[in-house]
Amino acid sequence: MDATSKAPLRAATLAARRALSDAQRREASGRIVERLLRLPELREASTVLLYAALRDEVDLATVIGPLHELGARTLFPRVRGERLELIAAADLRTLQLGHRGVREPAGRAVDPGVVDVAVVPGVAFDPRGGRLGAGGGHYDRLLAELATATIRIGAAFDCQLVPHIPLEAHDQPVHLVVTERSVHRVARP
Repeated sequence: MDATSKAPLRAATLAARRALSDAQRREASGRIVERLLRLPELREASTVLLYAALRDEVDLATVIGPLHELGARTLFPRVRGERLELIAAADLRTLQLGHRGVREPAGRAVDPGVVDVAVVPGVAFDPRGGRLGAGGGHYDRLLAELATATIRIGAAFDCQLVPHIPLEAHDQPVHLVVTERSVHRVARP
């Protein structure tokens, strides 16, 4: 499968996500955060990678405070060319507009090897951990850099869960997919 054959799946899933109202996205994001906070992997993590949501993505803002109360440090990505650097940030209000309008942190980059749990966005996910990104490959490259033991979690609205995502050699799957309705655990190799 090449990038052009992923285009129809990407377009259909993006359209479904955009069709959600702001109220539906807020409510679903709240339920997703509740599910995330119940995961033992997240509750026991000392360093968690999150992301600053674009308007139509799952908003993880309300997970930051509870993670800090549990003693976790939160990291956010910053685009540097083809790579994502990870920067510690405790408050989304400190982030600045960066690559493609995504809010990014300032500061010194942190070694990706320290991440215990990575919660990542995607355009679509399947129940087996397949992840379809926006097409730039930034998250695939980052996920490949993380330690083998790092738990990778896809956060998505239920409309982004599809039966199957054909994966290419460079595509990096996730271990769990969390939506407002379900948690899909994938058997780790």
